[in-house]
Amino acid sequence: MIKTEKAAVDPELRRRIQELIDYKGGGFNQESVADIIESALKILKDVEDSGDVKVIQTAIRELRYAFRMFAPYAGVRKVTIFGSARTQSTKLEYQQAVEFGQKIVDAGFMVITGAGGGIMQAGHEGAGLEKSFGANIRLPWEQSANPIIREDKKLITFKYFFTRKLIFIRHSDAIALFPGGFGTMDEGYEALTLMQTGKSQLMPLVLVDRPGGTYWKTWDKHVREHLLRDQLISPDDLNLYRITDSSDEAVKTITRFYRNFHSSRFVKDLFVIRLKHAPAETAIEALNEDFADIITGPAIHRIEATPEELEDDDNVDLPRIAFGFNRRDYGRLRGLIDVLNSL
Repeated sequence: MIKTEKAAVDPELRRRIQELIDYKGGGFNQESVADIIESALKILKDVEDSGDVKVIQTAIRELRYAFRMFAPYAGVRKVTIFGSARTQSTKLEYQQAVEFGQKIVDAGFMVITGAGGGIMQAGHEGAGLEKSFGANIRLPWEQSANPIIREDKKLITFKYFFTRKLIFIRHSDAIALFPGGFGTMDEGYEALTLMQTGKSQLMPLVLVDRPGGTYWKTWDKHVREHLLRDQLISPDDLNLYRITDSSDEAVKTITRFYRNFHSSRFVKDLFVIRLKHAPAETAIEALNEDFADIITGPAIHRIEATPEELEDDDNVDLPRIAFGFNRRDYGRLRGLIDVLNSL
């Protein structure tokens, strides 16, 4: 197991860093910023290769800019649309993505795409410029920003795929995948992996095919006949995605996920689920019985906002339940959320 370095405190260095922060007028998260500055200074001795240093330099710059860009819209849920940049506007999949973009915006969401052509442009076309974000990538071909988002302030162009993908996941409340190539598959598998392992929030992941199409059905057949049959994934992992050939059904899949569920987080050993409506005690008893296999420690119970949530001003007015989650069976946890949404 790799452990992060725990360096000895250098009081003089910390004092000078604090002076620098004060010189810039202070601001948010000063302790964390001081740690970033100290880590940056260690690069002077620890990283000799200039190419490696440029990766660090560019990644920090891109992430800082992207977080600043999204910050004014933090209170609005967002759906990321993935799909092929090569899909022509005459294709049914293109028109379907336009329709989905329009309907998901009507449902109260904003739309993020990779800002290229094809399905990405279709998503922006449906959502409209005001409700669109673009996360472009610099490539020598095929990926100039589409004309809808090209001049907008809500467009950022990344050098690295890993920073771009982090922003997609970090700021998404749902993901819709339309047929696409390697990039679409990469984004889909990454989202599934992060949710399966608890490295991202659970969110709706809907795979949208053209009416009567078999693109995602064929993919699902492969998953079931190879990954599931060979026990490379668990049956409950199939709960992490939905397949449809209807834009209306795709929108319903996303909106239903937030019918009662609001958000979740770990507070020490408790997994806290924030809801719009608190479940009845009889419903909680049933949840404890039906999902006993994923509970370790405290059973599911109602709680008030924890001190940690109060400190973060973390949706403290919402009702919530909490329990000891085994931190492993996220497909089952998705099933629990579905039940909470059906109450």
